[in-house]
Amino acid sequence: MPLADGDAPAPKQVTALLRAWSDGNEGALEQLLPLVEAELRRLARIYIARERRRHTLQTTALVNEAFVRLVDTKGLRWQDRAHFLGISARLMRRVLVDHARARGYQKRGGGTQRVTLTDALVVAPESSLHLIDLDRVLEAVDPRKTKVVELRFFGGLSVEETANVLHVSTDTIKRDWRLAKLWLLRELEGSAHER
Repeated sequence: MPLADGDAPAPKQVTALLRAWSDGNEGALEQLLPLVEAELRRLARIYIARERRRHTLQTTALVNEAFVRLVDTKGLRWQDRAHFLGISARLMRRVLVDHARARGYQKRGGGTQRVTLTDALVVAPESSLHLIDLDRVLEAVDPRKTKVVELRFFGGLSVEETANVLHVSTDTIKRDWRLAKLWLLRELEGSAHER
């Protein structure tokens, strides 16, 4: 039975199941799904809320597609719950970008899909961007800074959880986060002027 949105499984329980799943225990996956479903739905709702009004991908479909992609990851050694959420956030972002590209919104200029960046991501809170632009710009950023943005903004992880996943200090995460925000703002403002 899935947990209610307010309930959270013990991180150690999730970590143990993730490691057992990495070791090939399919039963662990069956036990894991109900424990992480609420967190995956929370992430998906955040993503969907940032989408345009008549976006056709629903929360359940986004969770399902991300989970299918998670199950297809072979040979991945899960570190812990934060690592799982970070990978899940990245996969959900990929699903949404793939969906936007498939629909061809950028080519037609209609149905603009916007993601509003919060104060936590950029200096100017009124800035917004197209999801495909964000994906393009993130691909050009230093890989670690890209992971920091994915884990912090998309995955909702704290500075400490992000540092744990990436095996660096919290000071490094804070510095990468600050630099990535400034770089993204500059690049995305340039993209907006090019349109």
